[in-house]
Amino acid sequence: MAYIETNRPISAIFTDLVSQFAALVRKEGQLARAEMSEKLGEIGMALGLVVGGAVVLIPALVALLMAAVAGLAAVGLAIGWASLIVGGVALVIGLALLVIGIRRLKTGRFVPTKTITRLQRDAAVAAQQMRQDHGIPERAV
Repeated sequence: MAYIETNRPISAIFTDLVSQFAALVRKEGQLARAEMSEKLGEIGMALGLVVGGAVVLIPALVALLMAAVAGLAAVGLAIGWASLIVGGVALVIGLALLVIGIRRLKTGRFVPTKTITRLQRDAAVAAQQMRQDHGIPERAV
């Protein structure tokens, strides 16, 4: 690495360091906010699917109960079987929506991985820069 000789006092260099660090922290905060906003959108979508699944499951249960009553009461099973088939299809659709929504609510999906990766990379670059500036040998990873 090339060293540039300057006539700047150490206080000016330290002030620049602090201001650059503050700018870095500010940018990382903006990135974290943007990523969390994206994650909250995913949570909203997953909750919408859960609610949609629940809304479809309620009439499915009603239709299945009506089908059971009609099936038991009717001598000719045509109406009962038809209600059973419709209720069964609604039940399957509702369960599918519910399962998809629950899977999207898994905890690991909402960790701000981009921000964490970027912070780790920034820390590694800063550590490497310090080692190079002060002649400290790198550790084997």
